[in-house]
Amino acid sequence: MDTTILEDLGLTNAEIKVYIALLELGSSSAGPIIDKSNLQNSVIHRSLHTLINKGLISYILEGKKKIYQATDPENFHNFIEEKRNRFDQLLPELKKKQFFAKEPQQASIYRGMRGIKEIYTILLESGGKEYNTFGGGKRVTYKVMGDTWWKNLHIKRIAKKIPARQVFDESIRKLGSYLNKKPITNIRYLSQDFEQLQETVIIGDYVAINLFTENPYGILIKDKTVVEGYKKYFELLWGKAKD
Repeated sequence: MDTTILEDLGLTNAEIKVYIALLELGSSSAGPIIDKSNLQNSVIHRSLHTLINKGLISYILEGKKKIYQATDPENFHNFIEEKRNRFDQLLPELKKKQFFAKEPQQASIYRGMRGIKEIYTILLESGGKEYNTFGGGKRVTYKVMGDTWWKNLHIKRIAKKIPARQVFDESIRKLGSYLNKKPITNIRYLSQDFEQLQETVIIGDYVAINLFTENPYGILIKDKTVVEGYKKYFELLWGKAKD
């Protein structure tokens, strides 16, 4: 019988053995429990005491001897509910501590094409209000990912009603012209000298730097301070770029 769920509920291994032994014995003094569970006398008595406190066993006195009995296993529902009620009382204090904590900073590396695609999925699911990018070029667009993949990415973005401003270079004006005809999409261009093998994406609390090299990888950063810095750089490029 797999009893790991009882461990998850907070019972020790000794408590589990004592409880199950009592279920099988029906009712018993400490002696038969010791024989059946193969636990030391001191461990048995300590476990009996804690199980009584948890409401999982009871006892009666026969003279000076205690006779123990396991409660109905359905009583575990009450045990679980009591834990839940106690946790619910603590929950508001935990939420307060979470609210006043510093925003966590994260940086993760994703490798391979699958990793790159996972980054873009995370970005679209981030809850950001605007999708800003710069970089990339014809090798990234047409050879590495393929323009169909990029078109599908922006179909998903538009379906999520996330507006985009993007700075391309002239080498991908064909894709840019296609996207510019789509809703909530605005593309501007710099000269072809701006072509590169990486694209930087800024959205919500995230910055992603995706490098489409022979062994592609991406760096996903969640840090408001870093976002603010990249946002300033994007706005500078946006001001210099042409429709």
